[in-house]
This record gives sequence, structure tokens and C-alpha cells, in this order.
Amino acid sequence: MLVLSRQRDESIMIGDNIVVTIVDIRGDKVRLGINAPSEIPVHRQEVYEAIQRENLRASRLEPGDTQNIGTFANRAGPRPGDAPRPR
Repeated sequence: MLVLSRQRDESIMIGDNIVVTIVDIRGDKVRLGINAPSEIPVHRQEVYEAIQRENLRASRLEPGDTQNIGTFANRAGPRPGDAPRPR
């Protein structure tokens, strides 16, 4: 692991297009600003791990596990933001 020392408003570069800037330091917490291209996902580690767990769980679904999804959605009615159905 590379360990770097930085002060507030200083940055590090990752590759050519990711900039990590120290935004604020308060006690034992550091606020980081991350500027990265939109195609590169940036998550806190705990969020990333939750996404990985959910993806693994979804990959283990059996074919029958999803057979009632459409039925439930139709009975539940439209969701906020759904386009009206043509009549």
C-alpha cells in the first residue's frame, strides 16, 4: 500500500483522470473529494461490499424465484414516475 501525506486542499492523481483532494480534516476524520470519469464507479468500501453481496445473491436465484415478479408488479399499480399505460 502506498501511503502519502497531504494537507487540506492538496490532491493526489490516480492515473491520468482521477483526482483525490483533501477537502477537510476534523479530528480523526478526513473528507475527500474525488473527481473521476462517470464510467468509473466510486463507492465507500462498505457500500461496495454490500453491492458485491447483493450481486452474488442475485446470481444464485433459481428460475422459479422470479416467476411472480410481473404478477406482483401489475397488482401493485403504477409506481411514482411510471408513464401512463395506453388504453
